[in-house]
Amino acid sequence: MAKEKKHQPRMSFTQNVDRMFDCAAEILELDPGMAEMIRQCNAIYQVRFSVELKGKLRAFVGWRALHSEHRLPAKGGIRYSEAADLDEVEALAALMSYKCAVVDVPFGGSKGALCIDPREFDEEDLEKITRRFAREMIKKSFINPSTNVPGPDMGTTAREMGWISDTYRTLCPDDINAIGAVTGKPETQGGIRGRVEATGRGVQYGIREFFRNPEDVSRAGLSGGLEGKRIIIQGLGNVGYHAGKYLTEEDGAKVTGIIERAGALLDEKGLDVEAVERWKQAKGTIKGYPEARFITDGNSLLEHECDILIPAAIEGQIHSENAAKIQAKIVAEAANGPVTFHADRILRERGIIVIPDFYLNAGGVTVSYFEWIKNISHIRFGRLERRLDEMRGSRIVEVLEHMTGKPVPQEMAHKLSEGADELDLVRSGLEDTMRLAYRAIRETWLDDDRVDDLRTAAFVVALRKIARSYEQVGL
Repeated sequence: MAKEKKHQPRMSFTQNVDRMFDCAAEILELDPGMAEMIRQCNAIYQVRFSVELKGKLRAFVGWRALHSEHRLPAKGGIRYSEAADLDEVEALAALMSYKCAVVDVPFGGSKGALCIDPREFDEEDLEKITRRFAREMIKKSFINPSTNVPGPDMGTTAREMGWISDTYRTLCPDDINAIGAVTGKPETQGGIRGRVEATGRGVQYGIREFFRNPEDVSRAGLSGGLEGKRIIIQGLGNVGYHAGKYLTEEDGAKVTGIIERAGALLDEKGLDVEAVERWKQAKGTIKGYPEARFITDGNSLLEHECDILIPAAIEGQIHSENAAKIQAKIVAEAANGPVTFHADRILRERGIIVIPDFYLNAGGVTVSYFEWIKNISHIRFGRLERRLDEMRGSRIVEVLEHMTGKPVPQEMAHKLSEGADELDLVRSGLEDTMRLAYRAIRETWLDDDRVDDLRTAAFVVALRKIARSYEQVGL
C-alpha cells in the first residue's frame, strides 16, 4: 500500500465517508449505477423558522436527510449543535444506512440536526424550539412511524424526544402507531428500558467481542482479555460515560485518561469514571477534579500511550496531522467519523486496529429498533412470558430439591426462578446483535484477501446487504 503524505488536505465529512465507501464498492465490484444509488442521499429537507422567545423573535435553521429507503422506516437521530451543517447531516445519514445494515436492523438511514447550542436556552425556550422544529418535519413526513423515525443524538435526550413525540400525537391523533414516530422517549411515554445506556453498552459489547478472539487481539499487539487494559476516552458524554463505566466495572479494564472540552484528566492507576461524572455534573467541568492530574491541552492525550483509545466526541478528531502520533493499539470509534479517511490509512499501515464507528456505536439504533417494535406491537417486552419463565424456573428448583434431598440455596433458587424483564431482554438482544455482527465482519476480514481491515470488512458486509435489497425489488 502506498504511503500517504503526512499532511493531507482536509476533506469534508461526507467526502471521508464516500472515500471509505468507494474502497468497499470496488472490492464488491458493484455496478457503478448501483454504487451511485446507494451512496447518494435520496432526499434532503432544509427548514428555516422563527420562534418568539422572551419577547424577541429568534431564527433557526435545521435539516433532515433521508439517505436510503431500501428498508422503511428510515432511522436516525436529531442532534442539536452550533457546528451542525448540511454536510454533517448527509454524512451521518449515510453512516446510519450502513450501520443498520451491518447489524441487521431493518431500517434505512436518515439524520437530522438543528443549528443551535442547547446550553444557551432554558427548558421553556428549548421546548418551544423543539416543538416548532418537529412540526416543520412532520408537515413533510420527515417524522412518521412508517417512513422516518428520529431518536436522540448529540445535544438531545429523552426529554426532547418526548416533546417531539407529543407534538406528533397532537398533529396526527388518528395514527394508531403515533407513539412509534420517535424513539429514545422517556419510559413513561412509550420508551424502553436500557435506551439511555444503549450506545455505550453497545461499545462495551463490541470491544468485548473483539477480545473474545485471541487471533484478533494478537493482530493488535496485545494478549489476554480486557482485564487491566488501559483505556483513554475522548468525550465524557452519554456514550463515553457508559462505555467507560461498564468496561471498568464489569470487564476489569482501566480508564487512565478522560478528554473533555476544558482539558483532560490522567491517572495511570485508573480513574473512577462514576466519580468523574459526578464531579462534572456538579461543577459543569472536569477541571479541578482532585484525584487526577489535569492537562490543559486535552487533545494531546489522544497521543498518550494506552491499549484502547475510545474517541466518543465528534468527527475528525484523528486526522493526517496526528495519526502518526497515536500510541494506542486499538482505536474503538464510539463517535461517528472520529477517524478521517487519510488517518485511517496511516493507522492501518502502522498496525493499529480500528473498530469502525458504524458497527461499534450501533447499540443506540439497535435498542431504538426494540423500542419501535414495542410501540407498534403495543405491548411491553416480557409481559406475556415473564411469569411463565418464573413458573418453569420454580419447577426446576423443586425437581433439584426432590432429587438431592437438600434445599437449593436461596440466591441460586432466585436466579433460576426469576423471569426476564424488559431490561434483561433488551440487553440480551443488544449483546446478541453486536456479537453476530462482529462475527460477520470478522469472517469477511479474515476470508477475503482483498480486505485488510475491519472498516472495509464492515462496509463490504453492509453494502452487500443493501445492494441485495435493491436488486430483489428490481431496482
